[in-house]
Amino acid sequence: METNEIEKLENLKKIIGKYFNNPKSDNKSEFYTAQIKINYYELGCVITNMLKMCILTIDNEGHIISSTNKNAVNVSLILEMVLEMFPLNEFELLGEISEIIIGDSQIDKE
Repeated sequence: METNEIEKLENLKKIIGKYFNNPKSDNKSEFYTAQIKINYYELGCVITNMLKMCILTIDNEGHIISSTNKNAVNVSLILEMVLEMFPLNEFELLGEISEIIIGDSQIDKE
């Protein structure tokens, strides 16, 4: 392996270690954190469907309690759940990996 490739792999290991070796839950809050073991595509589908549900609920006024709608949907609670589920750390990791790969490929072209 070339020295440049070895350096890339070592940098990649360091970056991955920052994100995947740290536990996701911190015991600073009084809330329980549920861990859902699904892949990123399934997580994206769940988040997308929850957002669509919020849109449909707001469009159809399902969030308003009325004489005909006794069980209103709590849209703000659903959106809070979506924010908690959104994998920002993983997106940051992918961004850093992309910078390494794209940055190196641009250097190779010069």
